[in-house]
Amino acid sequence: PSELCAGADSISICLSKGLGAPLGSVLVGESEFIRLARRARKRCGGGMRQAGVVAAMGLYALQNNVQRLAEDHLRAKRLAHALGAMGFILPRDGQVDTNLVFFALPKDADKSVSELCERLDREYGVKIGGGYSRPGDRNINYIRAATNMGVDDEGIERTLEGIECILSGGGK
Repeated sequence: PSELCAGADSISICLSKGLGAPLGSVLVGESEFIRLARRARKRCGGGMRQAGVVAAMGLYALQNNVQRLAEDHLRAKRLAHALGAMGFILPRDGQVDTNLVFFALPKDADKSVSELCERLDREYGVKIGGGYSRPGDRNINYIRAATNMGVDDEGIERTLEGIECILSGGGK
């Protein structure tokens, strides 16, 4: 974390993604920054009732789910490696550091990103999103897959099976 955050003066951590809390974020920064952030939040109507309940859920996630993030990261790497072997375009030479995998269809694919995403959801129960671009890769339409507490090894296999089947012209 210290390497990742070295150049930042503030950090926001979402507790509802890989950590599994139903909602909540943590904002870290110097005192003056936090004071201004609180003021801005209140101006936008951001006062919450029952904030203690939300805080308790976030605290539980931090105390119980941080260690298992490594499982999500391993599954993401496994997914990226398999997609690369199937001919998908992967940014950063397929390097995956978190639970997010960005990939683009192979050059010879006869399906669109939207068709792949829709069919994966409908036929395999796999939800991924398309329409992402990266600086320097503006002509490539990336798809994003995220591993989390709700994605186990079988889910990765189902995802890969579905992608392979849909792109080969099959389906359920």
